[in-house]
Amino acid sequence: MTANLLDFDLEGLAAFCERLGHKRFRAVQLFRWIHQKGVARFEEMTDLARDLRERLPAVAHVRGLPVLAEQVSADGTIKWLFDVGDGNAVEAVYIPEDDRGTLCVSSQAGCAVGCRFCSTGHQGFSRNLTTGEIIAQLWYAEHTLRRRLKTTERVISNVVMMGMGEPLQNYHALVPALRVMLDDHGYGLSRRRVTVSTSGVVPMMERLAQDCPVALAVSLHAPDDALRDQLVPLNRKYPLDELLDACQRYLPAAPRDFITFEYCMLDGINDTPQHADALIALLRGRGGRGVPCKLNLIPFNPFPASGLRRSPREVVKAFADRLNAAGIVTTIRKTRGDDIDAACGQLAGDVLDRTRAAQRLAHRRIEVAPVRVAHPVRAKEGTV
Repeated sequence: MTANLLDFDLEGLAAFCERLGHKRFRAVQLFRWIHQKGVARFEEMTDLARDLRERLPAVAHVRGLPVLAEQVSADGTIKWLFDVGDGNAVEAVYIPEDDRGTLCVSSQAGCAVGCRFCSTGHQGFSRNLTTGEIIAQLWYAEHTLRRRLKTTERVISNVVMMGMGEPLQNYHALVPALRVMLDDHGYGLSRRRVTVSTSGVVPMMERLAQDCPVALAVSLHAPDDALRDQLVPLNRKYPLDELLDACQRYLPAAPRDFITFEYCMLDGINDTPQHADALIALLRGRGGRGVPCKLNLIPFNPFPASGLRRSPREVVKAFADRLNAAGIVTTIRKTRGDDIDAACGQLAGDVLDRTRAAQRLAHRRIEVAPVRVAHPVRAKEGTV
């Protein structure tokens, strides 16, 4: 069986080349051809030694993922459906903006966390993606867009691991993929422009801080454990106190001086003034050791199986105003690509579920309890 060179970060590729009797600089050349130039055919890699070019086809290949479908939104967002075999398909989304191009990348075929408001969670879980399957989404998108735009300049400036799956539950494949994204011989992305989104896998957050610290986004979605247990089941294993402590520990290694918290706005579930006050108390409390953060409010993107509704626009704005007045920098995410089901929480792909997620979630109701604020919050005590 030949090796897919998309599975290797530079250190792995150097070790592979050494096994073939070639020095590290050959691996650097090969790495650049693959990732900077998007070349998959070894005979086109003209500065490689001839004996290496002739040897490689027998032991290696560069193989991306078959594209099953492409959809383009009215706002320019592009969604690709990639075949990862065995009846599974994953989605990646490119979001063009004036000052950046962002690619949302999947890390798993499905997701085992089962967040109530996420379409991927309702699909269930099949398997982890390999490093090569994660990188193949970026490799295809970057070089396809360059050809279409007739440019040799980098098109994708930001990568967010916010597609299908919980990235930190696929840690062994995630970290080499991040290293390829960051490597100057690869895609050369800044650590500030590569974001891992997690629902709160605390031990892996701590490992990421040591192994490959990039920007971190934490899916919060509730101001207390009782509600978060229902919305984000992983909270039962790693409750809010543990999660926020892990966020504090991550910050010294982080490329930014704050954590981004994601908060999906659900009508009548987590969007009242009382919820806002409880959230302020949570993020500013902890004995005066509030977590330096920015809060990103996400209008819920409905799908039939959820049984949930999007908070009205005026409710979302009032919620944001309340948080900003308390000194917590809060933004409302602009919904992109919702006409092609490419918006946050809508990625579902096609997954052979091994977890019976649909049956389990169909019988789970959200019980809304009265919200208690831990202590009074004054709106003008400074910033988080």
